[in-house]
Amino acid sequence: MKEWSRTRRAEGHNIGLVPTMGYLHEGHLSLMHRARFENQRVVASIFVNPTQFGRNEDLSTYPRDLVSDSIKCRQAGVDAIFVPGADDVYGPQFQTYVEVEQVSSPLCGKSRPGHFRGVATVVLKLFNVVCPTSAYFGAKDYQQLQVIRTMVRDLDLDVNVVDCPTVREPDGLAMSSRNSYLSSREREQAVCLYQALHIAGELFGSGEKEPRKYITAMSGRIDKEPDAKSDYISLVHPETLEDLKQVDDRCLAVLAVRIGKTRLIDNRLFQGRAGHA
Repeated sequence: MKEWSRTRRAEGHNIGLVPTMGYLHEGHLSLMHRARFENQRVVASIFVNPTQFGRNEDLSTYPRDLVSDSIKCRQAGVDAIFVPGADDVYGPQFQTYVEVEQVSSPLCGKSRPGHFRGVATVVLKLFNVVCPTSAYFGAKDYQQLQVIRTMVRDLDLDVNVVDCPTVREPDGLAMSSRNSYLSSREREQAVCLYQALHIAGELFGSGEKEPRKYITAMSGRIDKEPDAKSDYISLVHPETLEDLKQVDDRCLAVLAVRIGKTRLIDNRLFQGRAGHA
């Protein structure tokens, strides 16, 4: 892979990288389509990264379908698919990890210790192997995006990090490979995440400044579902991810909710009192 990338870069080609853990859906494909539009060459990586899974998480059961994924990549115009094994990425003497301290600490960092260390480490390794000009990430994983942006800035990496909008189902549920875990009953309830964010948007539009009112309103919507249990519901600064003491013209509503045994995350950025993004 590295030799292929170096040859393409030597030929003057821009390379767009779309890192994934596979089991591809329209959200992943939207990243590939954008990368295809903006680069001469596109690489998609498929790697279920063991270092970002904690104890008792779903590493062994994470959905996989490499045949289907390969077909989807080709249809999306991907030039090369990089599918390393765990032994290829983490050799027997592997002992070097990347810690992005502050933005990794809150939210999912509290719930999943070590998760973002694994994310930052594997993404840096992918950057070193693929040598991309740009790398594409979905805004649904907002904290992950901030971790990667911070790593790129702090380590002076020559990669353009491109964030792409969250792709949603018709009822608003953010697309995720983990949605496949949901039963039909749980799937109906899972829309509560999107609806809670919509409630936050209405409060923002009304000019509400008190973060606690947002959190109470969002929690009230989540709590209506019998199989839903909140991990966190927060209103934070979009860059630092620190809890807000007052809502001004920009804020990020973020939440992680278990629907049955499935942990789902979502977020929405609000800015400008005339409307929200």
